Amino acid sequence: MTRELNEKENEVFLLLKGVIDPELMVNIIDLGLVYDVSIGEIDKSIIITMTLTSPGCPMGDAIKEDVQQLILKNYEGYSVNINLVWEPPWTLANITEAGNIALNGH
Repeated sequence: MTRELNEKENEVFLLLKGVIDPELMVNIIDLGLVYDVSIGEIDKSIIITMTLTSPGCPMGDAIKEDVQQLILKNYEGYSVNINLVWEPPWTLANITEAGNIALNGH
């Protein structure tokens, strides 16, 4: 995360732990796929800036759909825009300690 999130943005960020990468079986937050969350209160929009483990990720559409559905379910009246980026590129260094534990099974 390149900036500090406000309280509501942080709530959305933490909510996204409910989105699991179906190939790796780890949530997208602990994988380090989410780079930013911003909320526009005036236009009731939530913008998620994220990446995938690779540009050809076969589960990319499913992950984006899960993100969108989870937010819409919890933030009625808001729109969701997923800004998929490739810079900076995702690396194993993005994974949190909890993500590493989940991936390694201990």
